[in-house]
Amino acid sequence: MRMNLPNVLTLLRVAVIPVVLGLFYLPYPYARQVAFCLYAAACVTDWIDGYLARKWGQTSKFGAFLDPVADKLLVAVSLVMIMEARPGGILAVLVAIIIGREITISALREWMAELGQRTSVAVGWVGKLKTVFQMVAIGCMLWEIPLLGIPIYDVGFVLLFAAAALTVWSMLLYLRAAWPFMKEDHPVQ
Repeated sequence: MRMNLPNVLTLLRVAVIPVVLGLFYLPYPYARQVAFCLYAAACVTDWIDGYLARKWGQTSKFGAFLDPVADKLLVAVSLVMIMEARPGGILAVLVAIIIGREITISALREWMAELGQRTSVAVGWVGKLKTVFQMVAIGCMLWEIPLLGIPIYDVGFVLLFAAAALTVWSMLLYLRAAWPFMKEDHPVQ
């Protein structure tokens, strides 16, 4: 495995997760806002590392594996922290939908790859839109305190509803694309 800037950025995204976690629970003023800043930087590197890898011809098997893992870890850990800090039934349902979808689609992609059909469940525009809503929602909820009179946490909560709806929609699209391969009469390669 050769190390390049896109892979280093992905590794940094993984490395920042425990730092965000620690800051989130520190009882110091603005610790959550610092956690938000690190989270936001990690979200930005999600786009930068893929862009640079493609532009510079530095795509790698390691990067293709680690990039989605880093994203899912960052999202899952952040959602669990937020839910633990402000437990509630509706939030728990939204978190379960989002994390459940990530597990389901990861398994589906792995299974489709075994069938040689990985491109049938490639990321589409609904999945990308879901990611944007999800990242912004989580960021707002990490920030928590009002900003310029705007109830940032509440904005994030509403955006999390939108992210959950897009999550279900994108999952249904992926499952529909994979459905023909799930039928018993479909030949296995």
